[in-house]
Amino acid sequence: MKAINKFNGIVCPLNRVNVDTDQIIPKQFLKRIERQGFGQFLFHHWRFDDEGNKREDFVMNQMQYEQAEILVSGENFGCGSSREHAPWALLDYGFRVVIAPSFADIFYNNCVKNGILAIRLTEEEVEEITEKAEEPGYRLFINLKDQDITDRKGFVADFDIDPYWKEMLLNGWDEIAVTLNLDEEINNYENKVTAGQ
Repeated sequence: MKAINKFNGIVCPLNRVNVDTDQIIPKQFLKRIERQGFGQFLFHHWRFDDEGNKREDFVMNQMQYEQAEILVSGENFGCGSSREHAPWALLDYGFRVVIAPSFADIFYNNCVKNGILAIRLTEEEVEEITEKAEEPGYRLFINLKDQDITDRKGFVADFDIDPYWKEMLLNGWDEIAVTLNLDEEINNYENKVTAGQ
């Protein structure tokens, strides 16, 4: 995984609540066995009409959000099924950070396990970011080590994150990497077992 420490990016405002995993990545696109390639199907039914044309009224189809790497949305983001494909699609599309007042627990865990920083802010803070993100080129500056978010217009917010997830994201570790960090202890244990101790 790619480590996150200090990060800044253009913000895309998805002003909706209860965005579920089937809206994030519809079930008909879950036939891949690898993690890549899902970004093209992200929010498919909202981004495209029945003929596959981009919908002009969907925020992500607006030119000013084409390079967005931070998604801000409403409460209960990622509800629904536990499919890990949802964060895969967000990451493959280019989002490294998702901000919302609340997340479904399984979705939140799937995000951080796959290198996406999911940040919980208050509804008022999310509303302020959402409004500001209507301006072209609006950026947020995120410092994971200090656990704060700022912009160039005076916005400042702190956020909480579990120390375990914070360490994983700062180092770019997935759970396999965490296990490999214990390689010496694992080898010592295996040697003791082999020697009959």
